[in-house]
Amino acid sequence: MKTTKSDGPHILLVNPWIHDFAAYDFWAKPMGLLTIAGILRQHGMAVSYVDCLDRFHPRAPTTSPTARYGRGPYLKAPIARPPGLNDVPRRYSRYGIKPQWLQDDLAELNPPDLILVTSLMTYWYPGVQETITVLRSVFDSTPVVLGGIYARLCTDHARRTSGADHVSNASAEKNLFPLVRKFTGFSVKPIFDPQNLDSYPYPALDLQTRINYVPLLTSRGCPFRCAYCASHLLEPKRLLRSPESVIEELRYWNQKYAVTDFVLYDDAFLVDAGHHAVPIMEGILKSGIQVRFHTPNAVHIRGITDQTARLMFECGFKTLRLGLETADFDHRQNLDRKVDEKQFEKAVSCLKTAGFGPDQVGAYLLAGLPGQPSGSIEQSILTVKRCGITPVIAHYTPIAHTPLWPQAVAASRYDLESDPIYTNNAIMPCSRQPFDWEILSRLKLLVAA
Repeated sequence: MKTTKSDGPHILLVNPWIHDFAAYDFWAKPMGLLTIAGILRQHGMAVSYVDCLDRFHPRAPTTSPTARYGRGPYLKAPIARPPGLNDVPRRYSRYGIKPQWLQDDLAELNPPDLILVTSLMTYWYPGVQETITVLRSVFDSTPVVLGGIYARLCTDHARRTSGADHVSNASAEKNLFPLVRKFTGFSVKPIFDPQNLDSYPYPALDLQTRINYVPLLTSRGCPFRCAYCASHLLEPKRLLRSPESVIEELRYWNQKYAVTDFVLYDDAFLVDAGHHAVPIMEGILKSGIQVRFHTPNAVHIRGITDQTARLMFECGFKTLRLGLETADFDHRQNLDRKVDEKQFEKAVSCLKTAGFGPDQVGAYLLAGLPGQPSGSIEQSILTVKRCGITPVIAHYTPIAHTPLWPQAVAASRYDLESDPIYTNNAIMPCSRQPFDWEILSRLKLLVAA
């Protein structure tokens, strides 16, 4: 927990707890919230940041920030399953710091003029609710604004149940200063352009207890409109940073904070690679910066060529994930049109030739799609393994407003439209059958074989 000083209003930003059957820090940072913190600070406001998921909290057990390239488990405590999920034979937990730690941290702060809370996965909203309840118990007169993915995709539900004074369904950069003016009376003229990513300040990662890795955005938006993805809903316009600004940021974090691991949060890093990714990677090599890169959001397979594969290898890409989704190439037209079989095989060949090993390259495969037979997933796993890379099972999350949502609603044993809690991918919601450990175990064994 840290605070920056200023003569402007004091704004507290909060990353809430996660309530779920499973959660792990796979390079997960609230990039939007930390970017907002940077913007507020840039415009003369005092900023405090509290992270309910802080793995390096002063009262937490000591853990290495560099192990597993910065990844690691959250603290957790068992809690009751939400109503409606009592049929799921899995332990449900609060992930993050202990509630008393949060109470104590908040008590040390000067009362804020405004509290901004973010939200990520839609079915994590119970953690948002609990966090806001604690915030209100300490700062009962301070207005609370909720933003983020859950707030934008499930706005009506968030307004009914979150406990926030205001739920924002607009992009933060466009709505931020009007909200500050509304709730604090402080007015400021923006000194950055929301449509120019080079004009943004760096995310306020220094407000964290430890900077164990840096999330990096070189672009926003994605030109594809995959049936299962909400990217085009949240970022309808594709924006690009200049190679110079990306390299400058890499150098800043590496030299000032000794950060080695950078995590690409781009949805489409390799799209139009000749005008974006290639100049960035060539600039990194020319700069001599020695760092590592990881791509948990996946890269587009069609963008992998001999040139891009070589550049990624030479730049230090260590964890490469491919957005394959399914190897059933004859029946994927209802999902996306990102890649065909020949393009996939060629991309894998390029990566192997560049020097990537099978432990570095994984292909995401969606499991739990509406109407998807388990045999299709198994065949996809075997296809990926035959190509000499690692299958990575990604459980499908039904997302409202996406093209696949109506099929998900029709296929589910739950009333998905009544409550986002039923979209939790850990319970395989798009099956008419009760949760079955045997199916998951069989897929895990096949991947490991």
